[in-house]
Amino acid sequence: MIGGIVMIITALWVYQSAMRAKVNNVLIWVAICAVAFFVVQMLLVQFNIYILESIRGGEADTGYERDLLSVGDRKNEGGFQGAGGVLLSIFFELMPPIAGFLAVAVIRNKFVLKEEFTLANLFSGIKEMFQGIKQSFKTTEK
Repeated sequence: MIGGIVMIITALWVYQSAMRAKVNNVLIWVAICAVAFFVVQMLLVQFNIYILESIRGGEADTGYERDLLSVGDRKNEGGFQGAGGVLLSIFFELMPPIAGFLAVAVIRNKFVLKEEFTLANLFSGIKEMFQGIKQSFKTTEK
């Protein structure tokens, strides 16, 4: 869910940046960036699953999959309890969308805008994108 929201915002960011830079084939660049975001996110999700299973110690037995009628609390077990476990879970949840966003930022900066790599150039246009979204919700009174 978080990754999907970040992907939509990222695609909008690339679209607005490409339109402002008057780049040819804007939608193709948006599609390339969306695919890159999705691929990076899915690879990191699979890598996270591998890491999580190695931490848990391979507890995949018959009790691993729960039936649909069992509606009890799903406890955070297997090395993910306590403050460290919560932080680890948050990290594994947020790392794939953030890495996808960074991959798109590099593609946007290098290929779409053709600017040099600086922190300001890498994340430029984000403020303007959110201002544009804010302006789109305003109505005009007649």
